[in-house]
Amino acid sequence: MTKTALANPDEPRKPSKKNPPKLRDGVMKRGNTWSYVIRVTDPETGTSKPKWVGGFPDEDAAKEARDEARVKARRGEYIDRNTITVGEYLDQWIESHAVEIRPRTLASYRTMIRLYIKPHIGGLRLQGVRPARITKLYRDLLTGGGEDGKALGISTVTRTHAILRKAFGDAVLVDELIPSNPVERAKRPKAALNEPGSVWTTAQLSTFLAAVRRHRLFAFYHLAAYTGARRGELLNLRWSSINLEANQITISGSTGVVDGERIEGATKSGRSRVVSIDDETVTVLQEHSKAQAADKLLVGEKWRGAKDGYVFATAWGDPIHPDSVGWLMTKTIRAYNTPKEGPRPAEPLPHARVHDLRHIHATTLLLAGVPVHVVAARLGHADPAITLRVYAHVIRSAEVLAADVFARVMNQAA
Repeated sequence: MTKTALANPDEPRKPSKKNPPKLRDGVMKRGNTWSYVIRVTDPETGTSKPKWVGGFPDEDAAKEARDEARVKARRGEYIDRNTITVGEYLDQWIESHAVEIRPRTLASYRTMIRLYIKPHIGGLRLQGVRPARITKLYRDLLTGGGEDGKALGISTVTRTHAILRKAFGDAVLVDELIPSNPVERAKRPKAALNEPGSVWTTAQLSTFLAAVRRHRLFAFYHLAAYTGARRGELLNLRWSSINLEANQITISGSTGVVDGERIEGATKSGRSRVVSIDDETVTVLQEHSKAQAADKLLVGEKWRGAKDGYVFATAWGDPIHPDSVGWLMTKTIRAYNTPKEGPRPAEPLPHARVHDLRHIHATTLLLAGVPVHVVAARLGHADPAITLRVYAHVIRSAEVLAADVFARVMNQAA
């Protein structure tokens, strides 16, 4: 009599050809886990194909996932399960979007992803991230996300939120890896509104422009003040982007500094824009063009500028390092306030940055009654709401004046 081994009741029975696993209403046990199958329409071919998804611990879990998948499949919202982690996706995302992001912004993105995102949620599956986990990330960063466990400021957490919001948004709309953006529903700390500090008056601006008038880069500061363009946008400007006959310039790129190197990229909004200029600015640019032509003639064959050269270049035709215009502005203000010869001015110029020229331009236009959407277009803001937030204090003061104007008109009518 032959002895047969008794089967262990706790060990799952391997399917055999005589006793294969049974598929019941799209659900089946395979090994130690359960799987479901649904039919999904390929959006490219329009054909319907079976889609198996496994790894569920029990039959109920598989059925629940099956029902949810069926609903999404009918709506055309079905997304395949994917094991890609947050860290892996961010690596792919930052590389694929490197062309669209300004160099300085790109460097900042890489640093923040490395320091503040990957250490906390980089190992999580992208499809498994929930709003509550993003909210916890923000809390962790605020309490001890910095170097040596130091607390991070709200502004840093807000920038982290902006990166995650954009990346997860692309995971929804572009890569179709997740059905919705969990970052949109996360609770983030409220950032205090940073309004521009006190800037020069128009009289102080005129004083500065007069002080820098004899310098070869006078046209740069004039154009910055009279257009509101950013420093990097002006330093990226080519002569082909200037139409003096039509009184306009086209801003299509930007220049920044990353690790000490001058790097070029797209504008902050990623889009080009046309900015009108006045007749005086046209004259300033014409004079600047003649001065640059004289530099080129003087240097001769040693001129290093390209055929479509930079509007603002060195005496040898090289592009100007972005830090140079900030340093020159500070130097000019100091020289005006503390001249080597003669008395000091009765009203010295307060310190200002190149970026403050942009604020003066916007503030002057808004106080003069220029519509917000027009100012936003000149500044290159993607949405006038940005202009409203940044210059809320200016608009509030204009509203007070508007009340007086309305009352004065009514009194005249009476």
